[in-house]
Amino acid sequence: MTTQARRLRERAEREQLIITAARELAEAEGWEAVTTRRLAERVEYSQPVLYSHFAGKEAIMAAVAVEGFTEMAAHIRAARERSGDRLAGVCAAYLDFAERRPALYDAMFNRASTLPFATPEAPGALHDCFDELLAVVRPIAAGDDEGLLAELLWSALHGLATLTRGGRLPRELHERRLALLLSRLSR
Repeated sequence: MTTQARRLRERAEREQLIITAARELAEAEGWEAVTTRRLAERVEYSQPVLYSHFAGKEAIMAAVAVEGFTEMAAHIRAARERSGDRLAGVCAAYLDFAERRPALYDAMFNRASTLPFATPEAPGALHDCFDELLAVVRPIAAGDDEGLLAELLWSALHGLATLTRGGRLPRELHERRLALLLSRLSR
């Protein structure tokens, strides 16, 4: 292995260490607790080393979000491929992901982000995740714009996830809400 290859590998490993530490800290204490100072302490590197990898907390959160989109796409894809009712499986998988990984979901959708959405410049992980929603609405689009229908599905699922988690929608009615959404989309 060349010195250059080793340095690139070590740099990538440090970057991943920072991203993982940010995720763990956010899951344990919330994104407000994630600071470059605390991350530097956790990963045992100086703050200038963190800044040599990321411009600041927002860039770290963006990297965490990209990881989240990769994971969400895989989670949704697995549900779509194994479910007899693909739409119901994808919706349940989306809501499960949001519920089980609240800090990661916040980095992806609820926190300020520098990531471009809905543009060709968006990272591939964002496109992959959205493509999973497209795949499940395509059979039910019935001549409607598939992209817009996927955006509506995403918006509805995001609303259900966010409003339920925030206590604005009673959790005990979650299954009924989801069933109603699915029945309307399946028409």
